[in-house]
Amino acid sequence: MKFAGEITDPVHQYIRFTNVERELLDTAAFQRLRRIKQLSGAHLVYPSAQHSRFEHSLGTMHVAGFAGETLLAKGYLSKEESIQELRLAALLHDIGHGPFSHLFEEMLGAKCDLTHEDLGKKIIFKTEISDILKKHGYNSNGICKLSFGESKIKFFNEIIAGALSADIMDYLPRDGLFTGAEYGKIDYHRLISSFEVVSNAHLAINRSALYSFESMLISRYEMFKAVYFHKTVRSAEVMLLHSMRLADEQLNLTDTSLDNYLNLTDDSTLEKIHSLNESNEDAVRLVTDYSNRKLLKCVYEKFLHKHNDISRKMDRRALHNLASQIAEGARVQENSVFVDASRASSMPLTPTKKEISSILLVDKERAYETPISEIPLIDSVTGFLDMLRVYTTLKNREVVERSVKKVLGEEDSMYQKHRIRKR
Repeated sequence: MKFAGEITDPVHQYIRFTNVERELLDTAAFQRLRRIKQLSGAHLVYPSAQHSRFEHSLGTMHVAGFAGETLLAKGYLSKEESIQELRLAALLHDIGHGPFSHLFEEMLGAKCDLTHEDLGKKIIFKTEISDILKKHGYNSNGICKLSFGESKIKFFNEIIAGALSADIMDYLPRDGLFTGAEYGKIDYHRLISSFEVVSNAHLAINRSALYSFESMLISRYEMFKAVYFHKTVRSAEVMLLHSMRLADEQLNLTDTSLDNYLNLTDDSTLEKIHSLNESNEDAVRLVTDYSNRKLLKCVYEKFLHKHNDISRKMDRRALHNLASQIAEGARVQENSVFVDASRASSMPLTPTKKEISSILLVDKERAYETPISEIPLIDSVTGFLDMLRVYTTLKNREVVERSVKKVLGEEDSMYQKHRIRKR
């Protein structure tokens, strides 16, 4: 591959780019990612967590390129052009994210039944990105499918998303570095160097790299507990999410026309909500308090790791009813009590959005599938991370805490009633 330049990066040291990559980087749609934080409200707890989707996308491209080079050297790829295709797909995999990343996606899912992948496809096809790809001889449809796990070549998809993906091998060390959490350190060089392809279909690793794989999955699990689900980080995110929901009708935030969507960034969204002034006091109050780090206080927390019992997240109506009941018991305004229920798989998802259940290993040219349940260290954290928290303002902290105890009861009966739903 012929590189046109390089970018200094604190995670990967130097990230080289080709001419087609440079042209994509210079588009307005891609530059917008500089103004969307990778971790939403985490910077209010970890002040250095100011990194954006822009540098994460660059890092994912770099790691995907390394994976492609490894597979080319081992004969699993027949042409160098495939490496460029992998890099382009990785570069564009987050192009569809809205303001505050996954928080906005929650709104899109509820209101429009759309994901950032759906918006990413639209951006690739209907902006200059498609023209740039075509100009350099690449099929924009093929690159788009690969970006979002829909390529016919299965191990290509697994390089972009999944347990052995470039995505996880960039965001873990990047998030760890910028938050200061030590959990994100992983040996992705060792993992990628061990890559093999089994039956010309699925990605595998050499058995000798199994410990590095174990370490990465444990790191991901610990990052969820220490950073992504941190109670104060979630406090900030609850405030953002509720303010956007309250303001959506007036501001049409979930209008997914490209003219509107591509103008939405973290700061522009905050400014739009601030501009509502007295016409939407609740939304304005939330974003003002968020901006001033006057965050909601957590008065109840249930954070469980269930090994076999897979629960279903309470829907918005159930959460709203619970918040209303708590507010009524505390004799405070309903808009000062927030119930947050979050759930994430403790294992990475496959490109088809299923939790991984096994890993392909190669030992002395013999390939075999090993269930996660037979890898004790990883099996110990399989399942789902389920969280229920109740937040309120500092002024109402004590009365709401007393009300929560009455409503949920000593055995958390209401929570258990909604939470334990076996499939």
